[in-house]
Amino acid sequence: MDLTHHFLIAMPSMVDTNFAKSLTYICEHNDQGALGVVVNRPIDMTLKTLLEQIDIPLRDESRSRLPVYFGGPVQVDRGFVLHRPPGDWESTLSINAQIGLTTSRDILQAVAEGRGPEQILVSLGYAGWAPGQLEQELSQNAWLTVHADADVIFELPAEHRLSAAMSLLGVDLAHLSDDVGHA
Repeated sequence: MDLTHHFLIAMPSMVDTNFAKSLTYICEHNDQGALGVVVNRPIDMTLKTLLEQIDIPLRDESRSRLPVYFGGPVQVDRGFVLHRPPGDWESTLSINAQIGLTTSRDILQAVAEGRGPEQILVSLGYAGWAPGQLEQELSQNAWLTVHADADVIFELPAEHRLSAAMSLLGVDLAHLSDDVGHA
């Protein structure tokens, strides 16, 4: 199973506060585990504030009010930039031909100067799973999965992303039960 470039949609029964009502984009999934970024949880911080905190001068104000997101509970003191197109940055995981995940400072410097990727989602932290852990959670009905659509991440406001991902499955979240079980 390879869920790279898929959405994980938290089931209503999800009790982990890090993931309840979350939409997570899986950036990498292999026999070493999985790495993703929660894409529907903006925090009380703007890109301008983040850049000030890490001493990157903001020369292009056009993106200064972009929200920063809670990307997951792992390394919450570290920035992760989900972006399209992938580009050529110092430390980028190319997810596919359209999307990359970059952790190096050079991408934020480029954004601050107005020459970064066209579309970005900046998060603090990421979601990580050990080998077999995500598969176990899937077998326990903790998540729904669907092939990701980058427009859901980059074109829609955060509050509409979860329902848009559900509609990719043809399901309305309001019709899902909080009860977990197997038929």
